[in-house]
Amino acid sequence: MIDRERLEDIVREAGLIANGLWPGAGHFVDVWEKEPGSPVSAADIEVDGFLRRELGRLLPSAGWLSEETLDDPIRLGKGLAWLVDPIDGTRDFIRGKTGWSVSVGLISEGRPLIGMLAAPAREEEWLGIAGQGAWRNGKRLKASTRTQFAGSRVPADTLPPEDSDLAIVDKPNSIALRIAMVGADEADLVATLRWGFEWDIAAATLIAREAGAVVTDAFGAPLNFNKRDPRAFGLLVSAPGIHDAAVERLADRAAILAKG
Repeated sequence: MIDRERLEDIVREAGLIANGLWPGAGHFVDVWEKEPGSPVSAADIEVDGFLRRELGRLLPSAGWLSEETLDDPIRLGKGLAWLVDPIDGTRDFIRGKTGWSVSVGLISEGRPLIGMLAAPAREEEWLGIAGQGAWRNGKRLKASTRTQFAGSRVPADTLPPEDSDLAIVDKPNSIALRIAMVGADEADLVATLRWGFEWDIAAATLIAREAGAVVTDAFGAPLNFNKRDPRAFGLLVSAPGIHDAAVERLADRAAILAKG
C-alpha cells in the first residue's frame, strides 16, 4: 500500500530540516505567537510545507490534518489521512533543548496504521506499524510491565500532592516523546487531563501500543482519530498492569476538568 522506506526517508529528512534551524545547534530561527501562550517558529512552517508536499506525493489519496495547516474537512471523506505535528515540543525547540520531535501518523478508518517520530537532536528515530511492532533506532521496543501503581515513573516537572507516591523522570516538552517513553520502558505512565489535538498523539500512541502499552483517553475509553473535531479530552498511556489503577486515580479529576 505504501512505500515504507520512502516514508521513513521523508520523515527523517523533515527532522534534518528542523535540526538545521534548531537553536540548540547554534542556528537562529524566527519565533512568534499564533495566539497568547502558543509559540510557533519558522521551522514549524518549513517542515509542515515539506511534509505536506512529500507525503502528498507518496500517497495522493490520503487526507491531511496538521497543527500548522488550516483544517480542510475534505479529509473526513478519505479512508486514509496523515496526522502531522511538524515540530512537537516547540518550546523545547526554540529554547535549544532536545525534547522535540517531528511526528507523522497515517490513519485508516480512525485507527493509526503507521507512526514515526524523528528526534535528531536526541539521535532517535521511532517507528510503529500496526500489528507488527515498534522500534527505536531499529531496536524492537517492549513497554513497561510494571504492576504496582505506587512508584510508577512519570515524565513530569512536578506532581500534585495526591500523586506524591509516583516517581518523576525526565520530561521532554514533546508529548509524543513522553508517550514513546512508555513504549521504551523509560516511563510507566503518561496522563493528561486537558483537551488536546490528534496530531500530537497519533504517531506516538501507535508506537506505545505496539510496544505493549495500553492507550486510552483519560476515562479509559479507546481513542479515535481523524474526527470532525480533532480533539480529545485527556490521554492515558501506561503499562497494562497499572492502567485500571491509573483510571481510578484520575477519575474524579477527569470528570471535573472535562466539564470545564
